[in-house]
Amino acid sequence: MASRRDQITMSADEVDAFLHERRVMNVATLSPSGHPHLVAMWYGFLDGAPAFWTFAKSQKIVNLRRDPRITCLVEAGDTYSELRGVELVGSGAVIEDHDVILAVGSSVAERYNGPEAVSDAARPFLEAQARKRLVVRVDVDKVVSWDHRKLGGGY
Repeated sequence: MASRRDQITMSADEVDAFLHERRVMNVATLSPSGHPHLVAMWYGFLDGAPAFWTFAKSQKIVNLRRDPRITCLVEAGDTYSELRGVELVGSGAVIEDHDVILAVGSSVAERYNGPEAVSDAARPFLEAQARKRLVVRVDVDKVVSWDHRKLGGGY
C-alpha cells in the first residue's frame, strides 16, 4: 500500500501549475545569527525559475550575499483536507542586471496587479523602482509538495 506521502505528492506538472497560480511565496533566508529570516513576497519567473525583485538593501539580499541558501513555500487551503503546498529548497542567485530587474519587476506587477501595472503610464514608476531593486532567482535543488485533496477527505 502506498504511503500517505506518496498519495499526496504532486507531479511535476501539478507543481508547475500550482506555482503559476497567483499566490504569495514565503521566502526564508538565514540571518547573521543563523535564525530564519522569513518574508512574504510576490513572485514571477525568470527563464522558468521562480524569481522576485526586492530592494537592494533588504535583509534578504544581505543574507543571500553571505549565504545563498534559500527555502520558499507557496501554500493554499483553509482546512486540513484542502491543504496544498510546494516547498522549494535551493540557492538564491542575486541578479543585478537592470534589464532583468525591469523584466522581472514588470512580470510581477502584471501578475498581481493586471495589465495596467505595465502600461505606458506605469512604466516610469516601474523604471524608478527597478533602479532601487535587485532580482533573486530561486535555483531549486529539491521540491517537496503535498495536496491533501488527493486523499478525498480520508486521513
